[in-house]
Amino acid sequence: MPLSPKHLNENEELILDIHPHWWYFAQSGGAAIATLVAWLVGTSRIDGGFWDWVPKGLGVFLALALVWLGWEYLQWRFTNFAITNSRVIFQQGLISKKGVEIPLERVNNVNFNQTIIERILGAGDLLIESGGQDGQQRFTDIQRPQEVKKILLNHVQRRIDMRAGWVQGSQSDVASQLEKLEGLLQRGSITREEFEQEKRRLLGS
Repeated sequence: MPLSPKHLNENEELILDIHPHWWYFAQSGGAAIATLVAWLVGTSRIDGGFWDWVPKGLGVFLALALVWLGWEYLQWRFTNFAITNSRVIFQQGLISKKGVEIPLERVNNVNFNQTIIERILGAGDLLIESGGQDGQQRFTDIQRPQEVKKILLNHVQRRIDMRAGWVQGSQSDVASQLEKLEGLLQRGSITREEFEQEKRRLLGS
């Protein structure tokens, strides 16, 4: 399920929106396949007698494995990693939800990590270091993490350049700068804390 437009601020542009890589299903999918194979072998090789309970027991495990796989699929459908022109958004959860939002201005560094298997499959973890209380955030099972890192860093740099150009351009016109600053706040491009900080700087207080 794609990220809902209601989660975007006015004039906020969605750059990237992806679900986890299919490697996300490695454990639940592997368990379902292994149990299915065992159940098929058990039903074809055992014919009555004392061991007749084995296929039935495997059938129960197979049902549980399929339920686990189905639940993982629903979780996957409702997990989004998104990049906009102003922030990184991560949302996860079908019933109870959790999420992380990182303004691009606060992104200090981006790294990715891949095992040999993940590199072959095109999956991996993305580590985002940011200013503030969160510090470092790890996002697992990201599709093509090296490409995602490149996209994110490009838009972080654009954001920095845009704000640097805005701050440096026409320092004498404080009223105009404050008006632009209020516009950024209303559009959700900056936070209230950032607004007050820039306002104090412009007013020299």
